[in-house]
Amino acid sequence: MYYPEQITKLIDSFMKLPGIGPKTATRLAFHVLTMKEDTVLEFAKALVNAKRNLTYCSVCGHITDRDPCYICEDSHRDKSVICVVQDPKDVIAMEKMKEYNGLYHVLHGSISPMEGIGPEDINIPGLLKRLQDDQIQELILATNPNIEGEATAMYIAKLVKPSGIKVTRIAHGLPVGGDLEYADEVTLSKALEGRREL
Repeated sequence: MYYPEQITKLIDSFMKLPGIGPKTATRLAFHVLTMKEDTVLEFAKALVNAKRNLTYCSVCGHITDRDPCYICEDSHRDKSVICVVQDPKDVIAMEKMKEYNGLYHVLHGSISPMEGIGPEDINIPGLLKRLQDDQIQELILATNPNIEGEATAMYIAKLVKPSGIKVTRIAHGLPVGGDLEYADEVTLSKALEGRREL
């Protein structure tokens, strides 16, 4: 099938987004054509404004429209604890919980030798610089529970432990409402490992 050049370019643009294949991109492109012009202009403006006006916090690496971000500037937060996450979306997930009141550090990835990503390719040097502050007493490693996330957590723990800062790892295991019979061995192993006294 051959589409007019403008639609082909629009389809190609949508396909640059993660998880969008040719069929979804085509469906989205044709949906845009049915939208009112002012809605399309608003959509385009939102894309441009997000790209132009958002940046990463120079302290923690979280996405922000001001530097430092609102979390780093908040005087009510516990400045003795830093939670290390892989992605700005992880910060949002933690904040929605409304139970954590410390600071964050966003790595923007994880160590993955298979993809050629080493410690120097993610925001580990920035973390080590922040840990020179005597106020920091605990580092919570909240990287994803996959091979890359575990490798990243182990690497950071090895670097930080000699400094005397307490290094903890978030617990992994069974989700609330999950059934034991459907859990894989690794999940069950992590759940058992992370058990605590009642």
